[in-house]
Amino acid sequence: MFSVSRRRLVHSLRNLHTSLNHDDLAHFAKILPPSAILSTLNSSSTSQDLEHYNSDWMGKYRGSSTTVLKPKTTEQVSEIVKWCNQRRIAIVPQGGNTGLVGGSVPLRDELIISLANMSKVRAFDPVSGILVADAGCILQSLTDYVAPHNHIMPIDLGAKGSCQIGGNVATNAGGLRLLRYGSLHGTVLGLEVVLPDGTILDQLATLRKDNTGYDLKQLFIGSEGTLGIITGVSILTPPAPQASNNVILALPSFKNVLPLYEIVKRQLSEILSAFEYIDRTAYDLAVKHGQGRALTDEEVAGAKCFVLVETSGGRREHDTEKLSDLLEHLLTAEEPLVTNGVMSQSPAQFSSLWALREGVTEAVSKEGKPYKYDISVPLNTFQDVVDNTREHLKSHGLLGDHAVKHVIGYGHVGDGNLHLNVVASSYTPEIQAALEPYIYEVVASHRGSISAEHGIGAMKTHALHYSKSDVSIALMKKIKHVLDPNGIMNPGKVLE
Repeated sequence: MFSVSRRRLVHSLRNLHTSLNHDDLAHFAKILPPSAILSTLNSSSTSQDLEHYNSDWMGKYRGSSTTVLKPKTTEQVSEIVKWCNQRRIAIVPQGGNTGLVGGSVPLRDELIISLANMSKVRAFDPVSGILVADAGCILQSLTDYVAPHNHIMPIDLGAKGSCQIGGNVATNAGGLRLLRYGSLHGTVLGLEVVLPDGTILDQLATLRKDNTGYDLKQLFIGSEGTLGIITGVSILTPPAPQASNNVILALPSFKNVLPLYEIVKRQLSEILSAFEYIDRTAYDLAVKHGQGRALTDEEVAGAKCFVLVETSGGRREHDTEKLSDLLEHLLTAEEPLVTNGVMSQSPAQFSSLWALREGVTEAVSKEGKPYKYDISVPLNTFQDVVDNTREHLKSHGLLGDHAVKHVIGYGHVGDGNLHLNVVASSYTPEIQAALEPYIYEVVASHRGSISAEHGIGAMKTHALHYSKSDVSIALMKKIKHVLDPNGIMNPGKVLE
């Protein structure tokens, strides 16, 4: 699905960069073993072999790269990038390719550098909790690695089984633990980055405090591979909670969500680790597509939305008592904010409640073709944004099984992040035109963000001005030009 602006981008990129040829492959063969080179140019691979790398998991974005390189060391990445910069060969760094905005797939025939083979843990200090790892380490693998040492990763994502830590950092992924542990801008202590000219920037600090000038690593967190390739990450892992609990609450109206959030924050205080919102349609889709069933049909009768609350603390008895008191307070109030609530009673039930929330994304993809908008808006506007979008589509004659089947909302109330999903029977120009710039204009009217945690990628370059001022965008372009004057790093992403 191409927008007009994206077609213009692809056309302009053809004039800026050199396509890969057999001489380039011969040079890369001096750096990498044959097993680390996938290419249709030398018949070692077919276009089908490269399909996984050329397209995103939603099937929404597709490139035509002829070659994928899979280096195993930072030095190999450096040699590859140095050659590409000299030859003006455009590069797309690729992690787990789980993004939602087309940031990790080529727009045309750029060289793909996959970090999948860079999967070693370099060091871990169980006292400080500081982990140093290759960028290609899968998030779930790192979670499993630190677990025996009684630590957890500070981020948790639905795609944790396939996303990579380098990609998480490059996109400044948010996820389900941000309320408790903050963003990667705070938990990442250092980075190793291969710059666009092949220079290795070694900032793999393992210090909690370092006030010596510009904090250069912050430039690369959220840069989506446009300023360099992250090859190593130093990150602070928090101690694992000794007790985790969760509860799902059914609410008769969205207007009850904010008063509920205030009460939950006040009563759970330091043990509150997540406060997730799911509207009724999103819940029903998750149940329909086998993501679990938290409540019986009788218990969800009359519910318009749901909230999943998680606690993480040091003593189970203390936390359970706090949660039980909260539930009793909510269910016995003169004017109850909730109609029902269920607290997990076992690790299996704890996981099943989270599976319901995390499974919404998969359920949406099974239901149809999703238009995903990851936005930050004031908490009290969440439902209005969803309802108004639905009415907007209805006014254009696009609501129904022939076009848009569902408009749903879910997200992280704790950090003001709404996932607005429009589920269609197929991707069409008519739906795209109805949604954009409408949604971006709504976000701008609230001084919100058009991308709370998914990034800009190729999808939102044309809309960046709805969240960033002209001065900010001009400064971003200057930084890009200084670090990447030949424009070889992930062209067409973030900035037009």
